[in-house]
Amino acid sequence: MKNQILHKVILQKYIFKIALVLSLAISWSNYAHATKHQEIQNGVEAFLLNLLDTDEGDTNTNVKIVTIDNRINIPECASGFQYHISDEALQQSYMTVRVSCGNNDWYLFTSAQVTRTKSIVVTSGAISPGTVLTADNLTFADVDVRRLRHTAFTSIDTLIGARMKRRTAGGQAIQSNMLCFVCKGDRITISAKLSGMAVKTSGIAQQDGVIGDNIKVVNTSSQKAIIAEVASSQEVVIHL
Repeated sequence: MKNQILHKVILQKYIFKIALVLSLAISWSNYAHATKHQEIQNGVEAFLLNLLDTDEGDTNTNVKIVTIDNRINIPECASGFQYHISDEALQQSYMTVRVSCGNNDWYLFTSAQVTRTKSIVVTSGAISPGTVLTADNLTFADVDVRRLRHTAFTSIDTLIGARMKRRTAGGQAIQSNMLCFVCKGDRITISAKLSGMAVKTSGIAQQDGVIGDNIKVVNTSSQKAIIAEVASSQEVVIHL
């Protein structure tokens, strides 16, 4: 009787050890499986961030990788996984990346949602046409760069004195086509430098323009039309 009990105890311990070994083996297999999935997801994120990196310090890029299905078997890749994306896919919000391994013919496609935002100047409230922009009616917001169709502004100071050409709602991005520093019909100063001498005269703008634009103006003294660069809301400059 005692021998039977002893054999039963030994058998139970043996079965427990086998179960423990199998459990550890399965856990390690699952861990290794998950690690390879995570390795690829991290690799895709780094790959896209590197491609989308720009010199614009005020642009923020966020990449959200779609989780790879755990049922997909990913092989070992001694040479390291390789990543590829088409130029067309790079222009989309949802980007598809091809992941492959040079050691074999294995590959998979995975996706990522990419958002690129920029801190730009927006209206702090509704603005009527003809309103002069000041620090009181402007503020900053992070805006998806894909929503911007014209030049946006990143400094409030550069917009002070400009006038809105149309009605805008609060929170709307200020873009170059919405305003004019010099507006058609404005009386402005025409400045020119010649042989170290500064010459100034008055003129009338024939076109709308923002700072840096070349617009047509008429010299009120000579009635001649000239092209000058917008320097401020009161002045245009002729480069001789």
